[in-house]
Amino acid sequence: MEHVKCLIVGGGPAGYTAAIYASRAALAPVLYEGPEPGGQLTTTTVVENYPGFEKGIDAYQLMSAMRAQAEGLGADVRRGVVQELDLSQRPFKVKLDEGTELEAETLIVATGATARYLGLPSEAKYRGQGVSACATCDGFFHRGKDVAVVGGGDTACEEASYLAGLCRKVYMIVRRDVLRASQASQERVLNTPNIEILWNCQTREVLGDGGGVTGARIERKDGEVFDIALSGFFLAIGHHPNSELVKPWVETDPEGYIVTDGCSSCTNVEGVFAAGDVQDPRYRQAINAAASGCRAALDAEKFLKQ
Repeated sequence: MEHVKCLIVGGGPAGYTAAIYASRAALAPVLYEGPEPGGQLTTTTVVENYPGFEKGIDAYQLMSAMRAQAEGLGADVRRGVVQELDLSQRPFKVKLDEGTELEAETLIVATGATARYLGLPSEAKYRGQGVSACATCDGFFHRGKDVAVVGGGDTACEEASYLAGLCRKVYMIVRRDVLRASQASQERVLNTPNIEILWNCQTREVLGDGGGVTGARIERKDGEVFDIALSGFFLAIGHHPNSELVKPWVETDPEGYIVTDGCSSCTNVEGVFAAGDVQDPRYRQAINAAASGCRAALDAEKFLKQ
């Protein structure tokens, strides 16, 4: 059975950065990219808020560069999905989707989080072409234009408020006749002139053409159907942390995010570290994920030395 000193699960900014640092620490890391190499970032197009790229960088190009850098430093980056884990004792037991088994002295979980979508075929069609689950990532592309945010919680209000500073008009599509957000968030939205709340509404279809999103077809609770013109359609109905693989052993919060010790990457299981969106319910940015991947590798190195 193959023995791995440092196993990294997840091929996004956190996983690749962890592999870079673990390689430089001579931990001979093995990284399995999982079902979505490059992570959630690859659902967008141009990344303009990652430091070092004056004119932005294509998301796939950024992830490919990170992967290549990790491999260049000695990381063993593999295609494959970790199917089962046994973290009851070290070395940890690992089973892959094709049946291969290995054992690992340390584990860095960088499996990310998945944005919740409405499930509309048209929504999937225009994902990355105006449909987004991250206003901070993609709002800039809609400067001076009209956009919509789906949701009525704190995240939706925060996204709408952020977009209101960039866009001409922001529609909030809310299923109910009230917002679920905190009072402060509600007041901020209600007092922003260019935010219009569409109460008791649901999206029937995202409209678009060869250039991307052009609008949305909305249905009110009373049956009225109408279209609104848009350049951007933002989902703010939550994220699902991909933590199921380690939940039997690793502590998670009520939403499923892995709990780490303070600002470190350490979990309640010795030798298991978490990095990126799987343990970050707040920021969900590539730069933060990369930074936490760095911390995880340094924590793993320190653990192994001890």
